[in-house]
Amino acid sequence: MNKAIKSLKLILVLIASVAITSCVQDDDYTIPNSLGDEENKSLTSLLETGNELTFAEVKALYQGGEFIEAVDTNDYVKGYVSSSDQTGNFFKEFFIQDSPTNPTSGLKVILNQVDTYNQFNLGREVYISLQGLFIGEERVGNGVTTIGGGTETDQFGTTVSSLNEIQIRQKVLRSTVTEELTPLNLGLTAINGSHVGVLVKVENVEFADDEIGLNYFDPIEVFDTQRILQDCRGFTYPQFILETSSFSSFKNEPLPIGNGSVTAVVSKTFDGASLILALNSTDDVNMDSARCSLLDPADFSNLFSEDFEGMSTGATVSGNGWTAYAEEGTYNWRALTTTDSGNPGPGNKIASMGAYNSGVPVNIAWLISPSIDLDSQELTFINFQSSNNFDDDSELELLISTDWDGNLSTITNSTWTSLPGNIVSDDTFYQDWVDSGLINLSNYSGTAYVAFKYVGGDNSGNESPNTGTIDGTFEIDNYRVLGPN
Repeated sequence: MNKAIKSLKLILVLIASVAITSCVQDDDYTIPNSLGDEENKSLTSLLETGNELTFAEVKALYQGGEFIEAVDTNDYVKGYVSSSDQTGNFFKEFFIQDSPTNPTSGLKVILNQVDTYNQFNLGREVYISLQGLFIGEERVGNGVTTIGGGTETDQFGTTVSSLNEIQIRQKVLRSTVTEELTPLNLGLTAINGSHVGVLVKVENVEFADDEIGLNYFDPIEVFDTQRILQDCRGFTYPQFILETSSFSSFKNEPLPIGNGSVTAVVSKTFDGASLILALNSTDDVNMDSARCSLLDPADFSNLFSEDFEGMSTGATVSGNGWTAYAEEGTYNWRALTTTDSGNPGPGNKIASMGAYNSGVPVNIAWLISPSIDLDSQELTFINFQSSNNFDDDSELELLISTDWDGNLSTITNSTWTSLPGNIVSDDTFYQDWVDSGLINLSNYSGTAYVAFKYVGGDNSGNESPNTGTIDGTFEIDNYRVLGPN
């Protein structure tokens, strides 16, 4: 009797195994189209009762520090999945961006789950219920805003930890919508920290000459391999890191040797020190064109130049299309000679801004260039020199806008994007003049303005609190716009 029962059980197990196997064909990992009733009900309830936060508002919930509090309000954030772990290049994480087209921000989600692409597929619209979850960094100081399910503290500080399987089921809710993401078109030099988590496309790029013949992953590495992408639309080779995990399925594929485009997610190295690109798949690498050549400076000439010599010494910079604007404080950009500014030199004029002796804790001043018609030539570059006076930790940002209308009242309401360029650091007295290099504006179109934004302050006169001063001075000279002859 027992033998008959055991034989019957074995037959039933074999039949069940065959039935289960027949339900999923080999290599058939089709994304499920339907959602469970529980997930639908949870999402409906969240949308009816919760408050939607923007990505900026979510990021503002974390300001750094050693202690991270759980979100205690019924808030949620909506995003679209921008990364995929199908090839193994991402692990127990995915990124979301704020829009399927023209995204402006991204967030990272860490979770105790692998093969998330089966559930949170590329382009999937997800709603994350934030109540009871934590906003912070996965690693102290890496600068990547991350949504997690708990916190961990060690000698370096407090970080967020992964969502567990219950939190994933209750807090990360899919809609039925899967959008086709349109990558944000950027040049290598235009990628900055605001793009972390965003799917971008860089064109006219190639792998560095000394990496031809190599694979995506170096077998002597343990975790990640960095390969260098370069852009040769200018006079030099701007470079950027493409990083590949040792767990990726394409790690042994050879790097393409041609020129073309790469679509990838902007991320950061493990320590957060550098921005990188991370592939979802090598299907997003299209480099079938011939390798490119650098431009010849002899083929370009000045479309506009400014040495500030025609401006009144000591007066606010004005004329010749320039705009000087004091956003906070009364100090503004002035035309000075190098001898008047304290910076050794032959006495030529410069544009100068510093908060020394301003008597106010915050000084923000803008120096905005004349307009640049970027549609009148295929390639446009800017170049300038910068120097400093004092070393009190003030800041100078280099920005560009294509939607400013030229009015003072709309400066701070317009969109300003960081430009790459070498700017003198404010950590040494009276440094030599630093050349910015040729800064390529070909990623922008329409009418553009370039701005030098100074941020400093003089708090030395305040008894309490006395935070000291950040009143160093920055100086600009020999600004020029170059275009083809």
